[in-house]
Amino acid sequence: MDTLLEVSGLTKRYEGRLALDDISFSLPAGHIVGLLGPNGAGKTTLIKILTGVISDYTGQVRIGRFAPGMQSKSMVAYLPDKTYFSNWMKVSDTVDLFEDFYADFDKGRALELLKKLGIDKNMRVTKLSKGTYEKVQLVVVMSRKARLYVLDEPLGGVDPAARDVILDTILTNYCENSTVLLSTQLISDVERVFDSVVILKEGQIFLSDEVDAVRAKYGQSVNELFREVFKC
Repeated sequence: MDTLLEVSGLTKRYEGRLALDDISFSLPAGHIVGLLGPNGAGKTTLIKILTGVISDYTGQVRIGRFAPGMQSKSMVAYLPDKTYFSNWMKVSDTVDLFEDFYADFDKGRALELLKKLGIDKNMRVTKLSKGTYEKVQLVVVMSRKARLYVLDEPLGGVDPAARDVILDTILTNYCENSTVLLSTQLISDVERVFDSVVILKEGQIFLSDEVDAVRAKYGQSVNELFREVFKC
């Protein structure tokens, strides 16, 4: 199986504090991977490095054959954990924006997904519920033909029914030569879609393995293991 992401000896400091401490792992193409860890474990820092937001680190990161930068950004579709559409926009404007910015954007797929999810493309984004807003953001990101989809808390603050729709959208809209890296705290809701997990603890890799191997080794679900390791 082809390796899509290779991280080796990655270290990042903030004013002397280690946010990532010499971490190494790899991800194959064709997987949905959970990026897990408590607050402060280093997930956001890792995501920012993978997406080219942070460049002052040591170690090596390769997405395909490229270090994070201009070439890798054309391969990476990023859904941040914060809203990023302007208030004046209609849903259709978000589609047009992505079509203008990304050569790999499939406008037909985006409009089809919006229709499937019952979202009116003429609605202003300010009039959308939080769950619907999350769906719109996910639709435009997943309508890119990217190699690596990085989704930072795509389920935050939405109701359980909306979570199921979002997960189904992810499952049905990535291809076998792509990988989804999904950061979440809602492990029990999402574990069913994971092929593998990367768990960070205090800036280090606590565990990186396939979900079936984790269950076999520990005799627990990923959610149960996570709760045991990180209980207060």
